[in-house]
Amino acid sequence: MDDEATVFLPSELRGPHWPTRDPDVSRRPYDEFAGQIVARPPASPVSAGRGEGAGSSLARSSGRMAVASAVSRVTGFVAKLLLAAVAGAGVVNDSFTVANTLPNIVFELLFGGVLASVVVPLLVRSHDDADGGRAYTQRLITMALVLLAVGTAVAVAIAPLFTALYVDKSSPTANPALTTALAYLLLPQILFYGLFALLSAILNAQNVFGPPAWAPVLNNVVVTGTLVVFAVVPGELTLDPVRMSDPKLLVLGLGTTLGIVAQAVVLIPALLRTGFRFRWRWGFDPRIKEFGGLAAWILGYVVVSHVGFVITTRVLTGGNSGGVTAYSYASLLFQLPYGILGVSLLTALMPRMSRAAADGDTVSLVGDLSLASRMSTVLFVPISAVLAVVGTPIGIAIFTWGRGTLDDAERLGQTLAVSAVGLLPFALVMLQLRVFYAMKDARTPTLIMLVMTAVKIPLLLLCRGLLDGEHVVYGVMLVNGAGFVVGAVLGQVWLWVRLGHLRSKRSLRVGLITLSVSGLGVVAAVLAGHAVPASLGVIPAAWVKLPVQGLLGMAVPFGLLALLKLPEFTPVTRRVAGLRRRIAAR
Repeated sequence: MDDEATVFLPSELRGPHWPTRDPDVSRRPYDEFAGQIVARPPASPVSAGRGEGAGSSLARSSGRMAVASAVSRVTGFVAKLLLAAVAGAGVVNDSFTVANTLPNIVFELLFGGVLASVVVPLLVRSHDDADGGRAYTQRLITMALVLLAVGTAVAVAIAPLFTALYVDKSSPTANPALTTALAYLLLPQILFYGLFALLSAILNAQNVFGPPAWAPVLNNVVVTGTLVVFAVVPGELTLDPVRMSDPKLLVLGLGTTLGIVAQAVVLIPALLRTGFRFRWRWGFDPRIKEFGGLAAWILGYVVVSHVGFVITTRVLTGGNSGGVTAYSYASLLFQLPYGILGVSLLTALMPRMSRAAADGDTVSLVGDLSLASRMSTVLFVPISAVLAVVGTPIGIAIFTWGRGTLDDAERLGQTLAVSAVGLLPFALVMLQLRVFYAMKDARTPTLIMLVMTAVKIPLLLLCRGLLDGEHVVYGVMLVNGAGFVVGAVLGQVWLWVRLGHLRSKRSLRVGLITLSVSGLGVVAAVLAGHAVPASLGVIPAAWVKLPVQGLLGMAVPFGLLALLKLPEFTPVTRRVAGLRRRIAAR
């Protein structure tokens, strides 16, 4: 079984809408008819550009993006570590984290969710136009740039209102003035976030994945350089009063924004190489109305999700200083595996699923969904188990540098350990939403997010009322995981109603096997941790536990999955074997 999306089922299982029975209970071995894993070319060529070729495999595309995403995530994490080292994990980091989140929030409200979820399917469908979708793409760019430019200007003007919304001013540990000052410098990123997302969507729709995957690395390099300059600039960042003329404030704000500018601009040459040329196009395309209808539901999705985010931030800023930072860093580490593996897989799958949905090929759509779900299970369940064990050693080992304190590092590590429960549900929710968007259904994801948020908000408020300031962040992270569990279950049921059999029996079997071997990995990692002598001291012991427990906790489940020859794990073993052969050949 190769490592790409399922292409066909036998003819007796093809129906007018969905397979009439679960293919996993067929008498024929599953791999004989659902394991034909080869790239499925789109129904029509992409005339707007060369792309990477419709015949390029999902494995190669996702593999290349996984490498780029890994480098991006690692360099981004290095930048975050450097921020903690030069600014600490207290009020400065909290203020910067909130302010640096604002451009993302406003961008998502304006256009981000639409660009990420709806534009690729619509662009893929527009490739059937006589001009290969060129005019449609130009109209989308024109509309997007105007909307983003106006939204950016308004957002900068009302920066103090954002601070009042997201920061609990009653808390003595918050600094609204510093958050507002940084917001003035960071909110112009909105325009360039939009440009990056738009150009990425256009390139992805043409099966060009490399440049958008590598562009964030440039941003991380610029931000890292910014933090180095911030560290060497003499003096301290003034907190009372906060001055916009403060050199450290200007370096931190403008340098971070420059990174987003570079991330967007670097995609322009890649787009030009596809043969696409932009010009302002103001005419009306009837499909823009379709785009607007989908966008309205996406906007509802983003609004609902950010209501939950507002409550989350206010609960965190109402707790002890550093709660926002611990939550942010733990979330970054929590999403690191997904960012490397899950995003690359989804980005490569999105055009395929969009084409299958456009052709009414439900069998192929279900095949892509089922395979991606099972691959997510065999990858993320063992990683989640390991994170639950090594979360605290990670925090202590890497967040006690510079101005980081042991107490802050322990709290961050424990927050990461708590977050592990939500990794697989989070990945499944993201996958399910992409399937709905591929079917041009933006309403269902919004309703799912509405249910998730309705579950989360009361629990978040309970965290603030029942937990002390030190432990609020643990409760918030646990509530997030519970929300993703609710979303994953609801999404699975909804897709079953829409598509019929989702090969659930096979997915359940894979899940139970993976959970069992992951449990053995946890036992091995815990026993290894107890073998590390406490006489080493807290920080040196953490540095010893981190590689020992991490490697052992991963080696046991992944080794057992390889021995069991689980088909969903075969792509991993083949890649490792290929890498070993290339190393041996050298």
